[in-house]
Amino acid sequence: MRLTFLGAAGTVTGSKYLLEHEGRRLLVDCGLFQGLKVLRLRNREPLPLDAAAIDAVVLTHAHIDHSGYLPALARQGFRGPVYSTPATRDLAGLMLPDAGHLQEEDAAYDNRHGLSKHRPALPLYTEEDARQSLRLFQPRPFHEDFEPIPGVRLRFTRAGHILGAASVHVAWDGGTVLFSGDLGRDDDVLMRPPEAPPAADHVLVESTYGDRRHVEADTATVLAGIVARTAARGGIVVVPAFAVGRAQALLHLLHELKQEGRIPDLPVFLNSPMAADATEIYHRHRAEHRLDDQQSAGMCRVARIVNSVEESERLNRLRVPAVIISASGMATGGRVVHHLKAFAPDARNTILLAGYQAAGTRGAALAGGASQLRIHGEDVPVRAEVTSLGSISAHADRAELLAWLGRLPRPPRRVFVTHGEPVAADSLRQAIEERHGWPCTVAEHLHAHEL
Repeated sequence: MRLTFLGAAGTVTGSKYLLEHEGRRLLVDCGLFQGLKVLRLRNREPLPLDAAAIDAVVLTHAHIDHSGYLPALARQGFRGPVYSTPATRDLAGLMLPDAGHLQEEDAAYDNRHGLSKHRPALPLYTEEDARQSLRLFQPRPFHEDFEPIPGVRLRFTRAGHILGAASVHVAWDGGTVLFSGDLGRDDDVLMRPPEAPPAADHVLVESTYGDRRHVEADTATVLAGIVARTAARGGIVVVPAFAVGRAQALLHLLHELKQEGRIPDLPVFLNSPMAADATEIYHRHRAEHRLDDQQSAGMCRVARIVNSVEESERLNRLRVPAVIISASGMATGGRVVHHLKAFAPDARNTILLAGYQAAGTRGAALAGGASQLRIHGEDVPVRAEVTSLGSISAHADRAELLAWLGRLPRPPRRVFVTHGEPVAADSLRQAIEERHGWPCTVAEHLHAHEL
């Protein structure tokens, strides 16, 4: 078995791992690169193999950095099956067309306003391309072996993180390899904790937070304080939130805080039709998360759903305290960018970051204390309070990653550290070697290894 890293090596995005066995090719994850321009440009570069030569794709979960390249792959000629859990298929049915639609919208906006160096600016793929790729999905349940390519057996185990997220165990006559996928947390607001990993000869582990611990804080209390102090000064809380996972956690917390009278009864707007639909999918798959029927229903009704572009534009004229939750989570695109343009210049308002912010994104710039943001060709001043809710992260931190590895039934021959910025990845490598004494390698882009 040959493993090649086609993404998520030296970065937290673009997850793609190519397995080659006896002339067959299996791609584990098919994600978009995000963040720094040098990474985003990789999305436009040809893969080092013919897309039509890939026999099957396996997705760990539906986030765009793990699934968002799939329509482009299909556009290039991939016609094989795409395996995922049922909930991942349901979420991908929302996220991939939305990604295509946003790319079309962004290209059209750039063309109207002359903001692109390309004439014309073109999307990587369209909404229709994404819908066509959804026909390739063949969902499989957790804990059931199946054969994506001849001679290779695969099984999904629960990874936490978001609905449907899985670790992927791959077995063949010569050995086994385990892909952690993105691992959730033991005390996540929504999701149940990751399951113990099965034994494997080789393990790929994510390292998004491989160099740090999450803040030990009561998430609800911190959120209540942010909302209350912003409302007291007549401001608006703008939350760039991932439409799947963080948006639902925030809606649940806001509903609970309102019910308990811990925040004012101010309006909450969910300005992401996809996030609204994703919330309904969470409601349907209640067996996979912690919320009971009543809590799940409350999560669905706490916010007013904003559907049309006209309604979204009207939100920018709000002058009363409110909470606006809108995608994208790292402020790389989508409707939240327009809200940042409208509300960042006013010191009464708050920008609340509620997830990991990859290098090169507007979210990372805000987290780093930027005094202005470049939006639609303009420099927008940032006078609003900028804060983060680190305790709501959906990613395991350093200690939780090490604990998950420690639950392996036997030591692996080698661990590959992936899906992390260079410092985080190497920090986790050192920690694994020190704690467990296992051979450990940090993944490098386009490097191949014989397993």
